Order: sequence, then C-alpha cells, then structure tokens
Amino acid sequence: MTQMTVNDAISAALAEEMRRDPSVLIFGEGVATKRRDLLGEFGPARVRNTPLAEGIIAGTAAGAAATGLRPVIDLLFAPFLCYAMDEIVNSAGKLRYVSGGQFKFPMVVLAMTGAGWGVGAQHNHNIESWFVHSPGLKMVMPSTPADFKGLLKAAIRDDNPVLVFADIALGYSAGEVPEDIDAIPLGQAALRRAGDDVTLVSYAKTVGTCLAAADRLAEAGISADVLDLRSLKPLDEDAILRSVAKTGRLVVVHEASRLCGVGAEVAALVAEKAFASLRAPVLRLTGPDAPAPASFPLEQAFVPQADAVVAAVQSLVHGALAA
Repeated sequence: MTQMTVNDAISAALAEEMRRDPSVLIFGEGVATKRRDLLGEFGPARVRNTPLAEGIIAGTAAGAAATGLRPVIDLLFAPFLCYAMDEIVNSAGKLRYVSGGQFKFPMVVLAMTGAGWGVGAQHNHNIESWFVHSPGLKMVMPSTPADFKGLLKAAIRDDNPVLVFADIALGYSAGEVPEDIDAIPLGQAALRRAGDDVTLVSYAKTVGTCLAAADRLAEAGISADVLDLRSLKPLDEDAILRSVAKTGRLVVVHEASRLCGVGAEVAALVAEKAFASLRAPVLRLTGPDAPAPASFPLEQAFVPQADAVVAAVQSLVHGALAA
C-alpha cells in the first residue's frame, strides 16, 4: 500500500495510462502547469495548456477521439462545462450512435465540483445529474484515492466519453492505494460498512458523512450499510437492491439538490423493484435548490451533515418500531 492524496492518485493514474498507451494525451486549463511531472515525462505534444475556451477544448477532444486518440481534458470547475455542453452532450455523447458504431469516442472529462473551497456559486454547482441524464455518457464520482486511481484508469480505457468529477473537498484527503491497483470496472458500487438496520447510499464527499453518521448510530445500537455508488452511470442497481432487501430502510445522501437528483433515481429504483422489502419510507438528504454561497460556514451548512443523517435514520427506525 502507498499513502497518497486524491490529487496524487489522479496524477498517478494519468502517468501510468500514458506510459501504457501512447494514444493517451491530456490537455486543458492549466494542465501543463499543475501537472509538471507529466509535462516533463511526456512532453508538450501529449501534455499541454489551452486557452480558457471550454467548447473548443471539448470539441477538439471529441475530434481527437474519433481519430483513434484517447484524450483526457481538464475543464477545472464543473459549472464551466456549461460552455461545452454541445460538444460533450450532442457530439461526444451521441455521434457513436449516430454513426452506426463506425466511430468510437474514448475521451475523459475531468472537473472539480462541490463545497470545500468557498469558490462561490459559479464554480461550485453539483451538476452530475445533467450528465447522468444524457445518453451516451458515463459518470463517476469517487470518494477515495484508490477509487480515483482505479476508476480513472477504467475511464481512459473505455471507448465512450466518461466524466470524472472530483469533489473539491477531497483533493488533499489521503488514503491507502494498492501499488498494483489496476482499472476498477465502471458500474460497481463499494460497500464501505456493513449493517442490518438501514442502508445509507451516497457518493463523493458525503460517503464520509455517512460513515461518520454510521459510527454514531452504532453507539445507539443501530447498524448501517454504507454503500458508495462510485459510478453514477452505469449505476450498480443490484448492490442497492441487495442492501435494501437486507435492511428494509433507505436514506440517500448527496450534496446536489434534491429535485431530479441521483437520489430520486435511487428512490424510484427501490420503489419499483424492492417495495416489498421496505419497512419505512425512503428518505433523501440533499443540498438545497439554491446557488452555493462563497462563505465557508454557509457553504458547510449547504451540505448534508452527519447530524442530519443520524436524525433521519433514527426517525425511520424508531418510527417503524413504534408502528
């Protein structure tokens, strides 16, 4: 095992894939500046800065992917993808289908998202559900350095466009990464903690929130399954349904706003396919339908916290016992 941060894990995955496959290249906003190690090893032909022109960056990547290259682009903050929606959604996401499978679009889009730096509403906006709803795209949001490394390697090798969102608050968080870790298949959730009384489903930084809540719930005699989705599309439906079949209760936690979020999809899935297993209503804990504040204390209030998760679970468990 090697200790590394999420940022280091991303750099390690990029370096290993670029050594493995000469068709992999990376370009984007500040790439050659913040990843000088890659620039030194692979040179400016494969690692280069670009102008602040997200649509041009994404369009260039889609064209490069169609010619057989495997571009990785860094667009910095997720809301900046608004400037590249046509290139990502209408071109990269749809042209493989439109071409009748004649072209592949193996491109990766990196971006940061979520609270943690106080960067304000135009930089911190959790928009992952936009891309989950877009045909032809895949979407991952890991929570640990090991998963960032393994899932990014899988994303680079995939023949379809994959968006990899890094939660800003996780960038400098450290964890153990196996030295021989290879690609982690997309679409496989990870059970972070096993329990029998409730299922907590989350992804990105709120996985840590759920684990902290599970520790406190255990002190009260309530055991929780904590399921880290990791991959939002494809979604590991089987893992969700297995856990709910065991516990009978479900709380979905994420920072993105509630309406039409990933939590809504998880709740609908369980209502359709595991309704008989439910012993209480499905609950969602999410961020508000509001722009993110730049104030750090207000930003933290914007994100679901462990106290709220504990209270939600207790209401389900004690409500069911009372009934």
